[in-house]
Amino acid sequence: MNLVKQISALSMIALIAVSCADRKKKEAEEVVADSTAISVDSTEAVASTTIVDVAAGNPDFSTLVAAVKAAGLAETLSGEGPFTVFAPTNAAFEKLPAGTVDGLLKPESLEKLKGLLTYHVVAGKFDAAAVTDAITKGNGKYTVTTVQGGKIDLSLKDGKVILTDANGATSTVAIADVAASNGVIHAIDTVVMPK
Repeated sequence: MNLVKQISALSMIALIAVSCADRKKKEAEEVVADSTAISVDSTEAVASTTIVDVAAGNPDFSTLVAAVKAAGLAETLSGEGPFTVFAPTNAAFEKLPAGTVDGLLKPESLEKLKGLLTYHVVAGKFDAAAVTDAITKGNGKYTVTTVQGGKIDLSLKDGKVILTDANGATSTVAIADVAASNGVIHAIDTVVMPK
């Protein structure tokens, strides 16, 4: 009888041990599942890098970022979008006549600065393939309406997208398809000007 009691007791202990091990295993799986959820969330945070974040992270756009902040457009361009931004590089701003950028950054030039910057923004997401396709379907030209309300003609020359502003001046897309969570950036080599 003692042997039966000992076997019964050992069976109970084994059952409890297995039950505890199963509970610990389940808790460990929940921790792993929780850490997976955390890593997915952090991936979403990386994927939510906005146009302003991308531009701010690139030293070639420091003049543009300063202008966007001075114009109070950082929040707008960090919004849901989508936006396509034809972003002038620092070198593009340096092509402007001396003192132009400093003049635009003055508080009394706020509306002119906003107009200039929003002339470089188009509502919607137009990657290079979509732009090239639209130009081809438009017999070599595609006209976009900017957020500012003006128009820019897009065309192709030697495989590169060319912007022609309202004054007939041109700019070339130097780097296309810089992705952001709320649109796309195309770096341009010259500042385009509205009328």
